[in-house]
Amino acid sequence: MTTAPAISTDWQGHTRGSADYRRLLAALFCAGVATFAQLYSPQAVLPLIARDLGTGAAGTALAVSTATIGLAVGVIPWAALADRIGRVQVMTISVTAATVLGLLVPLSPSFQLLLTGRFLEGLVVAGVPAVAVAYLTEEINAGHAARAAGTYVAGTTIGGLAGRLVTGPVAEHFGWRVGVLTVAVLCGLAALAFAKLAPPAQGFTPTRSHRELGPRLWANLRSPRQLVLYAQGFLLMGGFVAIYNFLGFRLMAAPFHLPQTVVSLVFVAYLAGTWASARAGAEATRFGRRKVLLASIATMIVGVAITTSHNLVAVLAGLVVATAGFFGAHAIASGWVGTAASPDGKAQASSLYNLFYYGGSSAVGWFGGVAFDAAGWPAVAAVVIGLAVVAGLLACTLGRDSGKPLNYHSGEPLNHQSSMSRPYSDSGRGPK
Repeated sequence: MTTAPAISTDWQGHTRGSADYRRLLAALFCAGVATFAQLYSPQAVLPLIARDLGTGAAGTALAVSTATIGLAVGVIPWAALADRIGRVQVMTISVTAATVLGLLVPLSPSFQLLLTGRFLEGLVVAGVPAVAVAYLTEEINAGHAARAAGTYVAGTTIGGLAGRLVTGPVAEHFGWRVGVLTVAVLCGLAALAFAKLAPPAQGFTPTRSHRELGPRLWANLRSPRQLVLYAQGFLLMGGFVAIYNFLGFRLMAAPFHLPQTVVSLVFVAYLAGTWASARAGAEATRFGRRKVLLASIATMIVGVAITTSHNLVAVLAGLVVATAGFFGAHAIASGWVGTAASPDGKAQASSLYNLFYYGGSSAVGWFGGVAFDAAGWPAVAAVVIGLAVVAGLLACTLGRDSGKPLNYHSGEPLNHQSSMSRPYSDSGRGPK
């Protein structure tokens, strides 16, 4: 006989404004910083790495892509481990191990060892995105889940921004290795803060059985709705990473000729993503997830188109708009995956989203370099816009029943109120 993860039947979740609600979001904010600052810190100095190691744009981008490949590979095993030992424990192990590797990777004497270390770094850091949304949706009251997911994604943007902003200026004065190492030290401090702040889980009890892992994964993979949401992650994240991987190469070349420190400041555009993530979650409670998702995708397309201008101000404005659009869409899609999953399949649903999300980052993030080397920035923009258009067309297929949780045995939406789940409205507007 199998044993599914035990879900507290009486637990209704922390409500907005409570002390534990604030602690949980603060803890996930710190976990996001510890994860995403070091995951993307080399992105700010890719031109310097290329110059130092003699690699082209596409080859150098592997310093980012290998880490996201490792993350994509690691999310499902980490989610399975979380079902055994608990969400908080997995995230604590993950950020601690990632910090240790983050201190060693910049010391790699060759590009090949650097890529190997980055893959391992991504593999261990995967524990946070693998279970963070599942932890959040299990511990937060359903009426506040969309807003809380937006707040968590906003925290990840701060982490990504911090890593890039610190790495660039430090690298210009002391080299890219010191810049990346400095970020790893800051990530260690954020990891300690997470371990201190994270409240114990009340909506989930670990299980010792892995026998139902396959059915939970399969239920999500056979659901057209979930597949559309996973496609959003692959297509939009892939395009987004391509933008930030190669815009620096463009800005340091003619006609702009910007120095490294100034180029690293373009990552301040991430603040637009911080705002958009939180705002998208709030707007989803008013207008429904699909409308906000489509509006965010359209915003990203407009922003990318603007970046093809030869006017620096227009390029930067387009970057801000595209960033806001992407993070708005990501906040909706990632939160939707978790709340629509069955109560005992949330970790697997979120892990699959991250598998596709970082798979897109790895594949398209690298392919953008091929396009850039072949035809410059217009080719990169065309690739990103094409992917976003496909994502928008797929998002149009999401129906009003898309908020219903899945039955992990059948893969179909639950049409009745489960005793183990809190009902969630079809449009994402909170409890019925």
